[in-house]
Amino acid sequence: MLKPIRRILAIIFWVGITILFLDFTGTMQPILGWMAKLQFLPSVLALNGISIAIVLVMTFVLGRIYCSIVCPLGVLQDFFAWIGKWKIFRKNKKAKFANKYSYSKPKTWLRIAVLVIFIVMLVAGFNAGAVLLAPYSAYGRMVASMLQPFYISINNLLADWSEAQDNYLFYQVEPHNNPTLLLIISAVMMLILFVLAFLHGRTYCNTICPVGTVLGYLAQYSRLKMQVDEDKCIQCGLCEKNCKAACIKVEKGQPVKFDYTRCITCGDCQQVCAKGAIKLSTQTSKPSQTSSTSTSSPTSQAPSSDLSRRSFIAITGTAAVAATLKAQEKTTDGGIAVIEDKQTPTRKTPLTPPGSLSAANLQQHCTACQLCIANCPNGVLRPSTDLAHFLQPEMQYDNGYCRPECTRCADVCPAGAIKPITKEEKTAIQIGHAVWVKENCLPASQEQRCGSCAAHCPAEAIQMVPVDKSITQNADGQWCDADGNPMDWRAMNNLLMIPVINDEKCIGCGKCEYLCPARPFSAIYVEGHETHREI
Repeated sequence: MLKPIRRILAIIFWVGITILFLDFTGTMQPILGWMAKLQFLPSVLALNGISIAIVLVMTFVLGRIYCSIVCPLGVLQDFFAWIGKWKIFRKNKKAKFANKYSYSKPKTWLRIAVLVIFIVMLVAGFNAGAVLLAPYSAYGRMVASMLQPFYISINNLLADWSEAQDNYLFYQVEPHNNPTLLLIISAVMMLILFVLAFLHGRTYCNTICPVGTVLGYLAQYSRLKMQVDEDKCIQCGLCEKNCKAACIKVEKGQPVKFDYTRCITCGDCQQVCAKGAIKLSTQTSKPSQTSSTSTSSPTSQAPSSDLSRRSFIAITGTAAVAATLKAQEKTTDGGIAVIEDKQTPTRKTPLTPPGSLSAANLQQHCTACQLCIANCPNGVLRPSTDLAHFLQPEMQYDNGYCRPECTRCADVCPAGAIKPITKEEKTAIQIGHAVWVKENCLPASQEQRCGSCAAHCPAEAIQMVPVDKSITQNADGQWCDADGNPMDWRAMNNLLMIPVINDEKCIGCGKCEYLCPARPFSAIYVEGHETHREI
C-alpha cells in the first residue's frame, strides 16, 4: 500500500501548489497556502520552526519521503520518468516492467560541492545563482511563466463568452508580466529535468538539488527504511532495474544494498518484487548490508562513511548559520522597459513590496519562486533582471499601482521575504517617495492644466500650488491674488497649478505615477527606500 498512498498524496500536493501559482483571484490561498509554507528551503529562510520540524520529523521517521510527496519539482521528475516507461519508448515493448534503470555510484563530491556553492551564494547575497538551484522556486517559475499565461487566456475566453450570455461569473484579466528571460530560464530548466528524468530518473534530485542533499544525509538515520528479507530474495534484480533513484545495488552472492541518502521511499521496488522480500520496516540488517558507499570492501567503506557524516554535520551547521545572516545591501537600477507608449523611469533604489522591510531583507530571504508576482492583482510586481536581485520581485507602476487595501503578496510569501501585514499597517508603510520632474509636467512645460496626481493621491501627500508665486494662501486656506483678495472659483479655474509633494505623508504607492498623463515618461515617479519607514 506504500506506493498507492504516496502517489495519491504526491498528486494532491502537486495539484495544490500548481493551483496556488495559477490562481489570480486569491481565493485558494487560505485553503492551500500551507502547502507553500511547508516547502523546506522557504521554511528555513523564514525560520518557520513548525514547518521545519514537520519536515525533519518526516525525514527521521520515513526517510526522504518529502522529496517524493511534498516537493513539486520531485513529483514533476516522477512524471517525466513515468513518460519514459511508455511502451513507445521501450526497446522491449512486451516487457512487463520498465527495466530501464541500474545502480549508479553516489557522486558524493558533486553533491557536497553543489551544496557548499549554494550556501556560499546565499550568504554572499548572490541570488542569481542560488535561486536557479532551489527546487520549489524552479517549479514555481515554470508554472508562472509557462502555464499561467495559458490559464489566463482560457479565463479571458470564458469571460468573453460569459459576457455575451449576460453572465459575469468570469472576468477579464491582464496577463502578468512574464519577461522573455524568465520564460527562457524556465524552459531550459524544464528541458534539463525532462531529459535527466526521462533517461535516468531522479538524477537531478539526487545529485544537484541542495535540499535533496541535506535531507538525504538526514535520511540515513531514519527510523523506517526499505529493508530486504534475504531469505525471500532471489536476487532477480527487478528492484534495481525499477529504482528511479538508482540507489539499489544487487550483486550475485551479496546482500542487496540500499543507498539511503538517495532513496526517496517511493515504494517502486516493493511493488515490483514478486517474492514480497522488500518492505518498509525498522533497521534489522547489519550495517555492512545497508552501506551507501560504492566500494565493495567493508574496510574501504568505513572512511568514506565517516567522511560523509563529518561533511554532513559541517555543511548543515553552515546552512543553519547562513539562514540567519544578513545579505549585503546594494543599490540597483530598475532599468527602462518599454511598455506600449509609456516608459518606466530609472530608479536609483528599487521599489520592494510593503512588508519586505528593506531591499536587503528581500534579497536575503526571497527564493524568486514568482508566487507573489503570479498573485499580484494590480500588475505591479515583476521579476528583476538585476544580478543582485535576480528574478526577485520589484515594483513598477506602468501597468498599475500598489493599492493600499491589497496585501496579497504578503499573504502568499512562504519564505519570510514579505512579512504578513494588515491593510491598516500597509497604509502606514513608506516604501518610497514621489519625485516631481518639472520638464515632463504638462502645466510647467506646456502650460496645460492637469492636477491628476493630486486628485488621485490616496495619502493626500500632493497639493497643487499656482505657478504664479504672487498667488498666496490666507489663514483659511483660500487662494488670494497679488492684492490679497480671495479668488472665486472662476479665477481658480484659470490658474495654472503645479504639484508639491509632502515626503512625510507619501507612502510610495505609485498611483500618481501610473495615472500621470505625461508621455513617454511620467512627470512624477516614485523613488524607492532601501529601508522602509513607518509614518
